[in-house]
Amino acid sequence: MPPANLHITYSGRKGPMLGLALRTGILTILTLGFYRFWAKTRLRRYYWSAIRPGGIPLEYVGDPLEKLLGFLVAVVFMAFYIGVVNLLLMYVSFALLNGNVAAYLLSLAGLAPIVFFAQYRARRYILARTRWRGIRFGLEPGAWGYAWRAMVHWGLAILTAGLAWPLTTLWLEKYRVGHTYYGDQIFVQGGRRGMLFGSMKHIYYPLGLSAVAGGMAAAFENSAWLVTFVLTVPWFVYGLAYWRADSFKRMTETKELGAMRFRTSPRPWTIVGIYALGWFLIYLVFTGLALIVTGIILVAVGGVGVDIENPEQFEAMLTAGTPVLIIVYFAIFLGYRAMTHAWITLPIAAHFAEVTQILNAGDLHQIVQRDRDEFAEAEGFAEALDVGAAI
Repeated sequence: MPPANLHITYSGRKGPMLGLALRTGILTILTLGFYRFWAKTRLRRYYWSAIRPGGIPLEYVGDPLEKLLGFLVAVVFMAFYIGVVNLLLMYVSFALLNGNVAAYLLSLAGLAPIVFFAQYRARRYILARTRWRGIRFGLEPGAWGYAWRAMVHWGLAILTAGLAWPLTTLWLEKYRVGHTYYGDQIFVQGGRRGMLFGSMKHIYYPLGLSAVAGGMAAAFENSAWLVTFVLTVPWFVYGLAYWRADSFKRMTETKELGAMRFRTSPRPWTIVGIYALGWFLIYLVFTGLALIVTGIILVAVGGVGVDIENPEQFEAMLTAGTPVLIIVYFAIFLGYRAMTHAWITLPIAAHFAEVTQILNAGDLHQIVQRDRDEFAEAEGFAEALDVGAAI
């Protein structure tokens, strides 16, 4: 029988993650993108196995071939949808509204429900291929229900200039969690409608103060008011971290799984520190590489005596250097991706895992296994729309 309270540990390390991301990225490029499905599977297995509630790691058992086949099926559907439905929407908007902007907005609106549909189905596949203590997670079918709800709530958030975003976040989380299972037990997301508005206070305040300062500067033609942005910009950055930490805390601590509850205490300043250090290291590496590449180019140009003011010689030099530029481009892409995983994504995952614990877990052994969700399309729609790029 498991203990009453389970602490979550995280065993992932930056060095192995950096190496794994680099290797899988190189193979993805060498195979013209086909290896991306295997790359994502290997990365997920590393992330999942590093999260250990009660010392027992999560398992990710997704099959890369499922992802590839699902992607091919989704591409066929998307080709029809974009080629027929979206073109019809654009034709109607051009004919009735006589404007390019309206046509493109209507086309985008026609694509939006498919994006939400794809996100839900990707979540369903990921949960269906995740296990803990040998028991499967799962998400009940409901992608179209999620899509229309997401359209309504996102529309509300846009119409209120983002003020209703906490309500949008909570209601969509309630729908997703209310369809989520662990074995035969269903999750429940509690919380009142206004629960997350407090999590946005450090975003509302600096935005409001900035609006007042900008209005005063325009009204009195006095740029001194703009000094306020020295305060509000870093305050807003902190507010983003505070929103992420506090909204996670409030939603996590109002989730239920049978008799189990959850407790967590993520720290906004830790999140700010992870992002600041991660981006600083990435900037440092790329700055150093840029200086090295620039030095090599200058030495090469000087060594062969190229006259850069001569158009023919300059064009010949660019042609000869094209392979090098291609290599540099892919090196930047690979390096950025790998360093983001190692220095930002992994530390963030570690922080949220290590500050979370499961309460009243004594009845875990009574949870019964659920049937396997075959779900042949996997994450195909999310991959086709490029909304499944996140881990």
